[in-house]
Amino acid sequence: MSLYARITGWIVLLFGLAYFFIPLLGLTEFSLKARRGVYSLDAYAKIIGDAEFQATFAYSVGMALVTIVLGVLIVVPTAFWVRLKMPWARPYVEFLTLMPLVIPAIVIVFGYIRLYNTSSWLPLTGTVMGTNLLLAFGYTVLALPYMYRAVDTGLRTIDVATLTEAAQSLGAGWATILGRVILPNVVPAVLSGAFLTFAIVIGEFTLAALLDRPAFGPYLQRIGANKPYEPFALAVLSFAITWACMGLIQLVTRLSKHTKAQS
Repeated sequence: MSLYARITGWIVLLFGLAYFFIPLLGLTEFSLKARRGVYSLDAYAKIIGDAEFQATFAYSVGMALVTIVLGVLIVVPTAFWVRLKMPWARPYVEFLTLMPLVIPAIVIVFGYIRLYNTSSWLPLTGTVMGTNLLLAFGYTVLALPYMYRAVDTGLRTIDVATLTEAAQSLGAGWATILGRVILPNVVPAVLSGAFLTFAIVIGEFTLAALLDRPAFGPYLQRIGANKPYEPFALAVLSFAITWACMGLIQLVTRLSKHTKAQS
């Protein structure tokens, strides 16, 4: 690589870092100005001490966990079966998983309200549990493109056919193959999809607002409309959560590679 190419690469990298970090530094600096004349963590203390913040964040975390479980139960068997038995169907499955990127969330939620309102054959919106279930299904649909691609990428790194044949030769059934052979080998990929799902659920507004659920996304909107410094503190906290998730993904991936190298 020539000296010119190296210098150009460093310039592009530094420009990208500055483009990302300078606004973030400004955001963080403003969030510390809640007390006149000095830097303080007053905005963060108000947010963390807010009972509504605690309730909405806990609700969204719970919904994220439910969504992750639903996504894994749907995506892992589907991606495994397509790769093992139906490779010809892969383009069609990929097309279907991309549909949530094309169809807006507001269309999905209005479809849910139309199909499952209190006067329909299955009035899920008539109960809190039913509405929560609808919200979890909606989140699962929105996260489907990311979860499927993460799991499919993980399945590409292993020999699915050989592992399946070896497990079947030892008398394993399909549930055992999925749970004890395939899934442990794609844990980093599943976790990548899980953290992406978590980020989507935490910040999603449309589904939760129109289904009238006490989620974190609508809370962010209300705080942003009524408070001067707290929204910026919330934005910084959101970045911190995202980076923590990315760090956990890297940690799990490295530990998985280290374990495989030792074995």
